[in-house]
Amino acid sequence: QVQLVESGGGLVQAGGSLRLSCAASGRTFSSYAMAWFRQAPGKDREFVAASWSGGRTYYADSVKGRFTISRDNAKNTVYLQMNSLKPEDTAVYYCAAAMGGSVIAKGYNYWGQGTQVTVSS
Repeated sequence: QVQLVESGGGLVQAGGSLRLSCAASGRTFSSYAMAWFRQAPGKDREFVAASWSGGRTYYADSVKGRFTISRDNAKNTVYLQMNSLKPEDTAVYYCAAAMGGSVIAKGYNYWGQGTQVTVSS
């Protein structure tokens, strides 16, 4: 079983950068697909980015060119580097893990607690 702990959220000005981290506990971390989702007030949880165990990555159109997902299997940690942040990026960001890759929330078995990202203008 996998437990996920997120960190790195906070307040940042528009145009700035922020890096989120997700530390995973579990002996089979490298076998899992990892993803980031976000949820803004009044909206459904939205796919942001995913990293398959083989290293292939996927991004929502809204963040392509600005966000980068990466993973360090030796440290059991997944990152989301967010650049050129916009106020519409404001949301609670969640880390998720699954044995098979997916771009929908139902495809993921394990979730972090969420971390708030607020982008001000």
